[in-house]
Parts: sequence; structure tokens; C-alpha cells
Amino acid sequence: MKPVTIKDIKLHIVAMPLVELLKTSYGAESYKTAIIIEAVGEGGLTGWGETALKTKPSYGSETVLTAWHISRDFLIPKLLGKTLRSPTEVPRLLKSVRGNHHARAGVEAALWDLLAKANDMRLADYFAAHLPAGNEPRESVSVGVSIGIQDSLAAQLALIQKRLDEGYGRIKLKIEPGWDVELARAVRERFPDITLMLDANSAYTLSDAERLKQLDQFDLLMIEQPLAYDDIYEHSQLQPQLSTPICLDESIYSAHDWRVALRLGAGRILNLKPTRVGGYSESLEIYRLCQEAETPLWIGGMLETGIGRAANLSFAALPAVDLPSDISATNRYFDPDITEPPFELAPGSSIRLPAGPGIGVEVQRERLAEGEARWREYNPFKRGGI
Repeated sequence: MKPVTIKDIKLHIVAMPLVELLKTSYGAESYKTAIIIEAVGEGGLTGWGETALKTKPSYGSETVLTAWHISRDFLIPKLLGKTLRSPTEVPRLLKSVRGNHHARAGVEAALWDLLAKANDMRLADYFAAHLPAGNEPRESVSVGVSIGIQDSLAAQLALIQKRLDEGYGRIKLKIEPGWDVELARAVRERFPDITLMLDANSAYTLSDAERLKQLDQFDLLMIEQPLAYDDIYEHSQLQPQLSTPICLDESIYSAHDWRVALRLGAGRILNLKPTRVGGYSESLEIYRLCQEAETPLWIGGMLETGIGRAANLSFAALPAVDLPSDISATNRYFDPDITEPPFELAPGSSIRLPAGPGIGVEVQRERLAEGEARWREYNPFKRGGI
């Protein structure tokens, strides 16, 4: 593989208006915020990455502003001027920086894109080149859609029908205490045959086990992260009480975490968010572990722009990702996005991989600038010169 010397890494904070708010058990925000990372190699070749974060430490401990600080002052200085033969060298270069998984993932993603382009490879093929033979990517990815908490059951059912009419084949609903059992019952009565899963975003405790057991009657694909965001052990106490598989999300930050969860029986399915685990190098380790353990696997999303969406789609094309991933069409979230062409839902609730090298989509510089200007206006903290 052709190496690349890193000449520059630039950061752009953007605020993107959402087509529809996505309300979860920990709230909703008016804009999707993110750091867009621009990595420049020889001859001006550019790779793009994305750190998809909120302004509040709600999903995890990081925010868009903490990630900006860590990326600018600690991560980027360790990478400038380095010559890389593979992005899998990045974790070693950054090992002195603890935690900050989202910040690390965004910077690393830009380098995956840069090196894939330098070697004239699609990112999906470049991922496969770091795996054993037999992991060649598919040309399209099975996807589902995530639906937030609505103001009424009628509104919830209407939105599900809208997504089904659009062609989505797997529906994920956000739940919280008081918006769970009756919601699932109403949905199953209206849509008895759809592939349905529920996502709790850590809204419950082990004392809610009896209530969660009531969800077994609704033929769910999975219940995602019902207990604390940093818990593995209590999930291992809950899973034996349920016939519905538990899918872990927020509490898995590494291949080690998932190995522990499997050993304890804390969950039967994994939602792998590359940004949550520190990047695609660690994601490949987790992928191998799931493949060896024959664990069902899908790729989750953080409402990424087309940059992060394209990279996640490329990873989701790998064959051991065997459940529909949370990578919806562009028009589900943004109009317009900052990349072209948009991702469109194809028959069979799928999205095709872009054909070009790297992430395969083009950043529209004027839209990137508009997103940055919108951030300067929206920034709820208005300090730090960012």
C-alpha cells in the first residue's frame, strides 16, 4: 500500500439544521453539531472525517467543544509530519491520550479516507484489505430507520407508516419509562409483521426488570441499551430474565468491553458505532471478535453528515455486519447535506455504496462554510473563540 505523509489537519465545527428532530430519553437538540476533519497529504490530496457529537455530554462524556480542544491541542500535533502506511498505526501514535474516543475517531477517519484515496480504493475495499480473505464488501447495505419519541401514539403510528411507505424495512423506536409497553402494544396491533426494535438509551434500571419483561410479548428484534450507559454487569443480570435479545451500545467502548460482555452474557447483539469505540481500527478488532463469536452485528449512527454516513456505510458493507444498520437516506436528516451525491433508499430497504475512491462523496465547500457560519451563530456557549 502507498504511504502518505500528513501535511496538515484542519478542523471545522458545523451546525446542521435537521429535517425532523429526533427526541430520545435524554432530550433533543435543534441542530446536529459535528467537527469536520480535513486531512491533507502530498499534492493537496484531502481526506475527510467527522466527529459527530452534541453540545451537551448526554450520549457520552464528550461534547463538540471538548473534542475540538482535544483534537486541536493533543491529537493533531502527534500526527503532523508523520508518514503512515496504514491508518491502523494511528492508535499507537495517539496512545498517550486517554479516552476521548469520539475525538480520536474523527481524526482517524479522515486518515482512513486519505490513505484509501492515495491507493485509489473505495473505503469499503480498503477496510476489507485489513481483514482476512473472504471479507469482501457487498455493493449495498441493508438499513433501517430510527424514530424518536412523539407527542402521542397517533403521531407515532403515523410516522411509522410514513417510514414504511418510504421503503424502510426495519423500524427502531426510542422508549423511556411510561412510553414503552403501551407503545409496543399499539405498534404491534397496527403493524403485526414489521421488523421492530426498541432503544432505551439507558433509561431504565435493573429494578424495572418486570416492566421490561412485558416487552417479550411483542416479538422484538432486540431491546437496545436498557440499563446504565456505563454498565455491563447489570445487563448480564437482566438478559437471562428476557427472551428478547439485549443489544449493547453505550457501554461498549472497546473490543475488550465486548469480550467481557460476551463472557458475562450481558447481551446477544452489538450496535457498533465506530465513533464511540475510538475509530475504525478498533472497530475492525470488534468486527473480528463478532465474526469469531458469530455475534449479530450492526452499525449505529450519530446523525452524521454525508462524510460520517459514507464511512459508516462502507464499514457496514462488510459481510459480518448481518443486521440492518442505522444509516438512513440523506433526506431523513438533512436537506441539503454538505456532501454530494445524496444517499438514497433503494429497493429492499438498502443503500448502495458510492463508487468513488475513499468515502466516495464530495464535500461541498460552500455548504461547509454555511455550516460553520451557522455554528458561530448557534454556539450556546459563545466563548473560547470557537
